[in-house]
Amino acid sequence: MPPALTAITLLTLVTFGYVGVCAAVPFRNCRRCRGLGFALTHTRTGKPKRGRACRRCRATGKRLRAGRWLYNRWHRIHHHGTRQPRT
Repeated sequence: MPPALTAITLLTLVTFGYVGVCAAVPFRNCRRCRGLGFALTHTRTGKPKRGRACRRCRATGKRLRAGRWLYNRWHRIHHHGTRQPRT
């Protein structure tokens, strides 16, 4: 198999795999708080302690995937652009 055909096949499989993940599980753990919803701090003795709420995920611990965000944006624009007028 030529290298170009292998690369195209691999990119197609990765793309469809990511589309499948975005459709099945649209949310992922927040990278800043690692899905906890708050920052983890430590006391002077080294014990873990709950810190401030994460501003990035608004203390939910979940963020919308980039592919799902793009799909939602495309769907909203398409829906508003093709709306039928009421009669």
